[in-house]
Amino acid sequence: MACVTPSTPTAMREETDMITPTQPLLTADHLNVSFRTEGGRVHAVRDVSFTLGKGELVALVGESGSGKSVTARTLMGLLPQSARLEADSRVDFDGEEISRYGEKQMMKLRGNRIAMIFQEPMTSLNPVYTIASQVGEMIRAHRRVSKQEARERTLALLTEVGIPQPEERLDQYPHQLSGGQRQRVMIAMALANEPELLIADEPTTALDVTVQAQILQLIRRLQKSHGMSVLLITHDLTIVQQYADRVYVMEKGQVVEEGATHDIFECPQHRYTRMLLASEPSGSADPIPADSPLLLEALNMQVNFRIGKKKLFSPKPRPRLKAVDDISLALKRGEALGIVGESGSGKTTLGQAILGLLDAESHGEVIFDGQPIHSLSREAMRPLRKRMQIVFQDPFASLNPRMTVRQIIHEGMEINRIGETRAERHRLAAQALSDAGLGEFALERFPHEFSGGQRQRIAIARAIALEPEFLLLDEPTSALDLTVQRQIIELLKGLQKKYGLSYLFISHDLRVVRALCQRVMVMQAGRVVEAGPTEQVMVSPEEDYTQRLIKAAFEVRLDDEAA
Repeated sequence: MACVTPSTPTAMREETDMITPTQPLLTADHLNVSFRTEGGRVHAVRDVSFTLGKGELVALVGESGSGKSVTARTLMGLLPQSARLEADSRVDFDGEEISRYGEKQMMKLRGNRIAMIFQEPMTSLNPVYTIASQVGEMIRAHRRVSKQEARERTLALLTEVGIPQPEERLDQYPHQLSGGQRQRVMIAMALANEPELLIADEPTTALDVTVQAQILQLIRRLQKSHGMSVLLITHDLTIVQQYADRVYVMEKGQVVEEGATHDIFECPQHRYTRMLLASEPSGSADPIPADSPLLLEALNMQVNFRIGKKKLFSPKPRPRLKAVDDISLALKRGEALGIVGESGSGKTTLGQAILGLLDAESHGEVIFDGQPIHSLSREAMRPLRKRMQIVFQDPFASLNPRMTVRQIIHEGMEINRIGETRAERHRLAAQALSDAGLGEFALERFPHEFSGGQRQRIAIARAIALEPEFLLLDEPTSALDLTVQRQIIELLKGLQKKYGLSYLFISHDLRVVRALCQRVMVMQAGRVVEAGPTEQVMVSPEEDYTQRLIKAAFEVRLDDEAA
């Protein structure tokens, strides 16, 4: 059957109404939420309506700022004081209107019948309390049980969500767990009182592809075993396609399309939905000339960290952790080399060791443009810094919030004596912003006034303003929406072609690496397990570990046995 676009939004809604669940657990009718700001009221959610059936998994998708998370917080009664829920808005849960509940009534629901998993577990878990005390607090808030009974229930929950050595984790603190383990703790807390509805707000955004697949499989398995309904909020359409029963697409606070997942992906009606589907990183990198000269070479790189505390009067040295174990690489001019692997594989450590940015014990040779640089002092490295720049994962953390964009870009130029006058530096900064896809208007604004994608463009502009030949890109797209990811990839490709830049691109997203990099190295536990041309490694991986990474990145699906 051909994909036929209805002539009016009404036609689309009448078609999708036929797939509405017959037994809704949750119904949201005409949600309208606005926020009080200095410039007046801003409408974040406009006339949003949807249903969620019992035992159903429904996805709410859209870019940052589309109103997804505000909608979820409205359901939970967690809007800030500056927000206002309009009088005609209504939320029904299991046949009861809860949108007019007071705080005491909502507290009985939250964590009991309705639970929520937030995007960043480190900001949701209290760093000064153990895992046992935090999960136990959730249990005792709704059940009359002793501390010991709560501890036993916590242990059972940690076991159920697949945390290794759960007995040891009980008395650990959040910072002692990995990102995936912390997210599993959040799921355990959400499941503590066997809720009927689980709201998962971007639960896998910053996780490795393999951990992401594990978390999603876990949520799906627990949904089936507990008979829960799940509202999944995400911008990752790969997740939606494999896990959701139905989809609601949001843009600028409104639902612009809804329907069964298969129908949305096979026959999207709204231009915004089609744009989202087209934003998945795709394609491959342009080839470089075969005679392109070598720019950077790293030989037999090793990095060791001392772990634990030095015991007083003890003659024994602290044990060493080998983070990078005998790795060599070569990078040509105009080439992009991707370094992929899970968290803790040593990717970032390798990149920082090459640039001489680590205080750890490191060995090996680094040759840049024919010059050995591994033994140079910090002072001797200074003239080379402008030729070797770095762009970090989180631009907000790497941009000084007290400085304007002009000051941020000028600072590097002044230190490296680029531009003889203030006017010349202003012209170069404006050109760098233009190359990065931003206008001169951005110069007098502060970082907090920009979106995540715009801040990443500012970080790139700051780097290219110094006219470098080499860029170390450390997870520059991992926390961005797919549409913004695609824009940043195209930007990096354009800059590479215009200036002949060479990239060392660190990422756990193999789709992004495939689109940008000519070659790829796969790291595990500090070692390279596979390397070669990107297409060759992606299409015909030889190692089991590489095969698992690729399957998790390109074929995120529920394993029947895991379910």
